[in-house]
Amino acid sequence: MMTIVFVVFMLLLLLNVPLAFAVGIGSLLFFYQPGLTDMVAVNKLVSMSQSFSLLAMPFFILAGNMMNETGITRRLIKFALVLTGHMRGGLAHVSCVLSCLMGGISGSNNADAAMESRMLGPSMIKHGYSRSYTAAVIGMTSLITPTIPPSLGMIQYGTVGEVSIGRLFAGGIVPGLLLTASMMIVSSLMAKKYGYKPYYEKRQPAEAIGKSFRESIWALLFPLILIVGIRFGLFTPTEAGAFAVVYALVIGKFVYKELTWEGLRRVLRNTAIDNGVIMLIVMLSGPFGYAMVYDGLPKKAATFITGVSSVPLVSILIIFGFLIIAGMFMEATVNNLLLTPIFLPIVKAMGFDPVWFGVIMASLVCMGGMTPPVGVTMYTVCSILDCPVDEYVKSSLPYLLAVFIVIALLVAFPQLILFIPNLIFGVR
Repeated sequence: MMTIVFVVFMLLLLLNVPLAFAVGIGSLLFFYQPGLTDMVAVNKLVSMSQSFSLLAMPFFILAGNMMNETGITRRLIKFALVLTGHMRGGLAHVSCVLSCLMGGISGSNNADAAMESRMLGPSMIKHGYSRSYTAAVIGMTSLITPTIPPSLGMIQYGTVGEVSIGRLFAGGIVPGLLLTASMMIVSSLMAKKYGYKPYYEKRQPAEAIGKSFRESIWALLFPLILIVGIRFGLFTPTEAGAFAVVYALVIGKFVYKELTWEGLRRVLRNTAIDNGVIMLIVMLSGPFGYAMVYDGLPKKAATFITGVSSVPLVSILIIFGFLIIAGMFMEATVNNLLLTPIFLPIVKAMGFDPVWFGVIMASLVCMGGMTPPVGVTMYTVCSILDCPVDEYVKSSLPYLLAVFIVIALLVAFPQLILFIPNLIFGVR
């Protein structure tokens, strides 16, 4: 029966039916068989919205939108520019650093890519960067954002897989910094190849850097406060989301004094839309997940993967390859919700750390969104910057190679991910 569900699901995707409805319609067909009723599907749909841990997600989305409205994003762009503007290909480096800084605010690569395409893209094209290279830089560097805490993907993974969200947040710090460094190296090489000039003729003085740092300090402190607060029991990950909203409100209204009533209404409207889309996907994935477990799909997947090879490293690489392919066709939220129950038990049975796996999974399912054929982030960037997809793909290949190198390092040296969680929360 699951074969029919997947066939219907893929057909609906090919017909451009919205992802949430493709998941929902496909999964509902499963319940029209002996022994099951549509009421089971309804119960699973409603129960998906009752998770206390999942409350963190709408809170962080609201906080991110509020910080964007209060000028924090503009200050972060300025800070990234004074840090890297003197380097060859300075605006490309700004995109790398900005995505790293935005990870502590939005936690969404799609939001980061759309924002940078509108705010940074036109400036890059004006300064002589090709349209395809601009799109590739902004699209690929947005992968940094869902790795740096607080990551919405990690919240989803931690909620479904019952993995410590605090540990996941801490585990994303080093990989996020490695991705930033690797993409800055690629940007330097590409700038040298194509002759892209620095934004500034020389390095900015320490006074300018210090001033920009002070203006951005409240945004830079945000992820640190979250991790420290969770570690010392000041709040749970869910309560951290509520704290993030209060933090953004206080900073926007009383520190930067840029949050107006009109701006607040705009934030609430955008947040309602964002949360509505995500929660609809979350709820409709409930019956889909139940159908997979009822049909024994996790056990079948485990049997297949271990049947290919008894070597754990080979098995985990097969899983990672599947995550990349799945990310090419489905949005990261759906992949986190549907694939975590399938692969996490297999990963645990093979002896791999669930935090290590979750951090890598957060990057891989988002990376698929930056590649053909159905990459959401790719189409977002190309649409805003009016860039042909084939040209985007050619320009993005060096950055894609850099991502694979970082992933290979994380696979070969798990402590790159686990060092900080073990340091903060203790070794399990």
